[in-house]
Amino acid sequence: MLGGGEPEVFDRLRPLLFTVAYELLGSAADAEDVLQDSYIRWRDVPAAEVAHPRAYLTKVVTRQALNHLRTVQRRREEYVGSWLPEPIRTEHDASHDVLLTESVSMAMLLVLETLGPTERAVFLLSEVFGHSLTEIADMIDKNDAAVRQIAHRARAHVRSRHRRFAADNATSRAVIGTFLTAVRTGDVQALMDVLAPDVVQISDGGGKVTAARRPVTGAAPVANYLVGLARKGLAGMTFEFGEYNALPALLLFDSDGKLDTVLIIELDGERIANLYAVRNPDKLGSAQTLRSLRR
Repeated sequence: MLGGGEPEVFDRLRPLLFTVAYELLGSAADAEDVLQDSYIRWRDVPAAEVAHPRAYLTKVVTRQALNHLRTVQRRREEYVGSWLPEPIRTEHDASHDVLLTESVSMAMLLVLETLGPTERAVFLLSEVFGHSLTEIADMIDKNDAAVRQIAHRARAHVRSRHRRFAADNATSRAVIGTFLTAVRTGDVQALMDVLAPDVVQISDGGGKVTAARRPVTGAAPVANYLVGLARKGLAGMTFEFGEYNALPALLLFDSDGKLDTVLIIELDGERIANLYAVRNPDKLGSAQTLRSLRR
């Protein structure tokens, strides 16, 4: 029976471990670094010391991710413009798991950013990955009573800030098709017709490429913003459809075939509720890598 240190066990659990690390960090690159460090620790553990590999590795990855999250917090506070999580290309299967879909959405990841590292870990481990509060207490080295209080506080925080969105695949394709045509043709009214009245457009250029420094809110401002962008920068661009963070997305490529933008589209019924445009080149290097997510 395979146990501690066996690479086969780590590989089998990798989709789960990546999902834990990514949801804690909001960065695929950082999650991969955490998995690499965690594998080195796993490799050196005698099999006899590991009765439950899944729980053991989740604990290791959680602790490594928390350490990493605390080191990058100041960097995110000093980030130029709006910060968005690193987009990940997801398998179609991910969108069939409602809880997983919600937990990796841009909207949820942005809410999680407003939690402290420990609150974020407790919320995810309990609400998404199904660990008991006693198990979580061991994972993060706190007592049961403290974890219970943290869990209650984190759940209340997320519920007060997170709004659920829903749209079926057929509706999504139709709405996005209309959206793309309206942007390309500069039809502001057609664009407003598919945007929710309180739609929010967030762009992340990281100070390295042109992007709006603040979110744009409201159907008319967002429509005019997008049409203005199209007139200035869409010449020579090509488009592809994709699925990112378990949501529909548009990929924009420049005339040299280089990925310029991942635009993730969040719908509520027949209207677009949120648009997340990731342009920071540091976040696009592995954006086309297909990620397998599990919980």
